[in-house]
Amino acid sequence: MNVHEKSDREIVDEYKRLNPWGLSISVDLKNCNPKTIRSKEKIREFIANLCKLIDMKRFGEAQIVNFGEEEKVEGYSFTQLIETSLVSGHLANYTNAAYIDIFSCKAYEPKKTAEFCKEFFKADSYKINVSFRF
Repeated sequence: MNVHEKSDREIVDEYKRLNPWGLSISVDLKNCNPKTIRSKEKIREFIANLCKLIDMKRFGEAQIVNFGEEEKVEGYSFTQLIETSLVSGHLANYTNAAYIDIFSCKAYEPKKTAEFCKEFFKADSYKINVSFRF
């Protein structure tokens, strides 16, 4: 889906019209604040605020793990179950990039969500992909 040509309202309306199983977005953030992506506490705060923004109920605690044997992939990864599916991501120390995925069978505003991610991690830019899952 070319989200650049559609508003959040148009995307959500199309979602409701087509009635897919779920809405999935991936947000690639470039040049994030290094201190933020390397802080477990900030990542926990991000997850809580994101779920609040998109009106998703968290199911259990987030799993946040710092790992990577190679410098290129080292960084925190996280998963947060939500009652309508899953929020996950990987934060890459080497490039100060973040890769966030949100999948839910409940509709939410993709662009607003991506903008929130960009602002929270103080990224220079982002790329978003939106897909309906059938």
